[in-house]
Amino acid sequence: MPRKAVIALLLAVMLAPAAMALAGQAITISGSTTVLPLAQRTAEEYMKRYPDVRISVAGTGSGDGIRALIDGTADIGNSSRDLKDKEKKLALQKGVEVAKHVVALDCIVPVVHPSNPVSDLTTEQLGAIYAGKVRNWSQVGGEDRQVVAISRDSSSGTFEVWNHKVLGERVRVRPDAQLQASNGAVAQAVAGNKYAIGYVGLGYVHEQVKALKVNGVKPSPETARSGAYPIARGLNMFTKASPKVAVQGFIDFVLSPLGQEIVVREGFVPVR
Repeated sequence: MPRKAVIALLLAVMLAPAAMALAGQAITISGSTTVLPLAQRTAEEYMKRYPDVRISVAGTGSGDGIRALIDGTADIGNSSRDLKDKEKKLALQKGVEVAKHVVALDCIVPVVHPSNPVSDLTTEQLGAIYAGKVRNWSQVGGEDRQVVAISRDSSSGTFEVWNHKVLGERVRVRPDAQLQASNGAVAQAVAGNKYAIGYVGLGYVHEQVKALKVNGVKPSPETARSGAYPIARGLNMFTKASPKVAVQGFIDFVLSPLGQEIVVREGFVPVR
């Protein structure tokens, strides 16, 4: 028998048990819109390798994804933040042991229109803008124009991290802030308004918006990994502590070299 045929036969024998265990399994993924593109791309690649596994992915917000996992309507809850105490309590009440898998790192990046001359803001200035204390760009080195603040809604993990690291959890977002349901919607709104400011995950920065430095530090994979960038975070996939075979296989795939290559391609920072 030719050598290539022998190798192919050996691989088939080695993979057969895994393929049998995965046959007919379905995975439901819900949660963070930040993690959504990464989940979609890795799901596509995973299904190419295991065509008997069907994966559905939805971007519903971090809070909704975590609740879906605890309620049993999702196998994986994507989240761009950690569990809240009330979510841990709910999981305990329902007898669900939750496991956290950090699959990537990210920067939350303040973005403005490319024509805006402002290029660097401190966390204090950002907090003042979103609290409504700074309402004119001239107060932070820009033009004499009103600031249009664009924010995520309260179910967003991105909002939670921004609220904690920029505003301080006791400070409310200014009431005239325009709330958007996703990173993509924030980027689109900023791209269409010369005097707007918003914040998005690193993977959502494109040529139609300008990323700002924060405290003089540029958002990048290097500054996220080193901790130099002040609004960095982990991106998580939560599962039950003892997930079904296909779910564990998918998490292992996301953390594999190929999965981490997809992390990079989607504009995030690999953890491995």
